[in-house]
Amino acid sequence: MSTGTEQPQQLVDHLFRHEAGKMIAVLTRVFGITNLELVEDTVQETFLKALQVWRYGQLPDNPSAWLMRVARNRTIDLIRRQQKLANLSDELSKQLQSSTENAVDQFFLDTEIADSQLRMIFACCHPALHPEDQVALTLRTVSGFGVQEIARALMSTESAIQKRLYRAREFIKSETILFEIPVGQEFSARLEIVYTVLYLLFNEGYNSLKADELIRHDLCAEAIRLCKLLTEHRLGAEPSAFALLSLMCFQASRFGSRIGEDNTIILLQKQDRNKWDHGLIRLGYYYLNRSSTGNKLSVYHIESAIAAEHCLAPDFGSTNWSALLHLYDCLLEQKPTPVVRLNRSIVVAQLEGVHAAIDLILDIPGIRVLLEQHYIYPAVLGDLYGRAGNCNEGRRLLQIASQLTSSLAEKRLLQEKLEALS
Repeated sequence: MSTGTEQPQQLVDHLFRHEAGKMIAVLTRVFGITNLELVEDTVQETFLKALQVWRYGQLPDNPSAWLMRVARNRTIDLIRRQQKLANLSDELSKQLQSSTENAVDQFFLDTEIADSQLRMIFACCHPALHPEDQVALTLRTVSGFGVQEIARALMSTESAIQKRLYRAREFIKSETILFEIPVGQEFSARLEIVYTVLYLLFNEGYNSLKADELIRHDLCAEAIRLCKLLTEHRLGAEPSAFALLSLMCFQASRFGSRIGEDNTIILLQKQDRNKWDHGLIRLGYYYLNRSSTGNKLSVYHIESAIAAEHCLAPDFGSTNWSALLHLYDCLLEQKPTPVVRLNRSIVVAQLEGVHAAIDLILDIPGIRVLLEQHYIYPAVLGDLYGRAGNCNEGRRLLQIASQLTSSLAEKRLLQEKLEALS
């Protein structure tokens, strides 16, 4: 933050990620989900005002509270003027029998903000919406994802994501969707898509799209916060939710060792395990134990168990690869995706050698397209070819991978591998 103008801009950008989703949820509860465009416009106006005021004056002691106060005042003003508010929420309409300020203030209490966010998640995950539209809308409104970030998380294109968001908003306008946390079977039916959204949110933070930031700690913290919020709800305290929260804790525990001081990637085999956050690891085991009730084994249970195996090993050489292969076999039965097959092949390389792993990757359905579109596939395959002694093919694939990634840290790692093969 080198200049007076840069500091407010950076702060506003940071706060937008942390606070916009909360504000959208609260205002949607006030105005009703059919007024989602008005809600988003109000949030945008709040952040623009912050940028204007903070750029030419003193920053407030509590910027987050300042933003909420401005949004609250703007809400009261809109209600009093009754502009474009034909569909105020039923909840607010009942409370407006008292004073407007008192009615609105109830929605801005900390406990109500948390409740509003859960309502927002479940409203976006309405079963009448197409599943991919549900995910896109939730990432956009609850977590403040940009269109490019959503496209990366869903392995789609920006134009396709724009269409999904438009389709979802038009559906919300035309249909009567209640802004509430459902109960009974309806609640259970929506849980799986909620898990998917939180999983994607964490993954985008764990391996970010941003060129200069491999790990986006704010996204990972937001995913953990929302998942914990879900487990604290009496209906949301399901084994799969605890397993997902456990997985996030295990993965987040390694953040301190994944990136070097010069912003280079440190691979798992070279990470200093003393830098792993053992408090988060303990939390991971705690939530994994809490997930052990019931008779359902979800993909989150298996992925958390895989992460736990890595945390159990005191060093890379002590990793129980046989146990990991068994877990990946179980995961593949439930989640037969290309990326699971790719990760399983990495484990096979440790047990049966690189040639066996190469054969498995080449057998992945659609591998030719994947090698041309997603950097991780040519990166892993190129590394394996190099280790197998086929340096020409290794270099070719690593160069393709470097062209496919926008991350500077990943480009540097791939360049190091290329130089090693030279």
